[in-house]
Amino acid sequence: MQQTSPEFAPSSSPGPSLIDDQERYSRQILFSGIGPEGQARLAQSHVAVVGCGATGAAAASLLARAGVGILTLIDRDFVEASNLQRQILFDEADALQALPKAEAARRKIAQFNSGVTVNAHVTDLIPSNIAELLGDSQLILDATDNFETRYLINDFAVQKGKPWIYAAAIGAYAATMNILPRTPSEAPASQSSAWEPTACLACLFPKPPSGPVETCDTSGILSTAVNFAASIQVTEALKFLTGQVSLLRRTLLSFDLWTSERSEISARTPAKDCVVCGLREFSHLAGVNRPHITLCGRNSVQIHEHHRPVDFAAMRDRLSPHGEVRFNNLLLRFERPPHTLTIFADGRAIVQGTTDITVARSLYARFIGS
Repeated sequence: MQQTSPEFAPSSSPGPSLIDDQERYSRQILFSGIGPEGQARLAQSHVAVVGCGATGAAAASLLARAGVGILTLIDRDFVEASNLQRQILFDEADALQALPKAEAARRKIAQFNSGVTVNAHVTDLIPSNIAELLGDSQLILDATDNFETRYLINDFAVQKGKPWIYAAAIGAYAATMNILPRTPSEAPASQSSAWEPTACLACLFPKPPSGPVETCDTSGILSTAVNFAASIQVTEALKFLTGQVSLLRRTLLSFDLWTSERSEISARTPAKDCVVCGLREFSHLAGVNRPHITLCGRNSVQIHEHHRPVDFAAMRDRLSPHGEVRFNNLLLRFERPPHTLTIFADGRAIVQGTTDITVARSLYARFIGS
């Protein structure tokens, strides 16, 4: 039987809050590192969070509760039951509706801080939309599940001179690193001394890892590791947003919460021979050799078909004879065991039940068309 989820509410600016901000942020203002001036600066800040999974949900919640005025949330995925163990902005109703994570996060934030403007984007961050999605933010927080997107963020941030903070968690392991790029030569002279540049991601790791990479699906993950990474990442963000750049850590910090093993690698200065921040070659931003991405925690392949017109009602009618279909105005899910196809409003598709790109393409062509 066909099931139709309720329509999603669009992203919007918040209405007037019934909670007094002085009372809401009173304990944070008492902290000498923030104070009234820092709190005012947070209210005027704009942070982009790329990825609303485990780390991104925790980071977005912390930023919103701290009073960051504008949040841009970007995520291509939807909520599933397996997310509930660690993704703190989602509940069982979100999983049952397969609500897009960015939209679910927006709704939850509105419930505990209606004074924060949340721009939710249910999309994949790619070279053609990164400037539009991240261009207005002061700071970018990485909460992605793949290196391709991280290197794309690094290219964009270095090109624009925009700071970003890397974070990752797997098993009991958490890692984070601040990246302060060189200010572009065309920027005003007043910005040139805003900070001393650090190494970028490509300085420490010139190329993404090759071969098998651990994921939540293969190694599992502790919610404590996620929250540890997000807490450090957001604390560094608060330092930056309140104008205390000199306090930012200049290392790649990693910590295993299970074994208590800790390490730090210096990221104090850019590598002289770095292809990205030294030679300013932005291959990921140019989309060179961009691969399909296997999603964290699931046996799935994403098909990139952006900006393809999608008529969900017509697609429902066509697919219903072949399996169960559920849809709303943001996505359609078609279940034909052992595979599930999820089609998003921007034309992307996630094929679950395989990591074989050939199989995924075949299923897409058979049921969606190519």
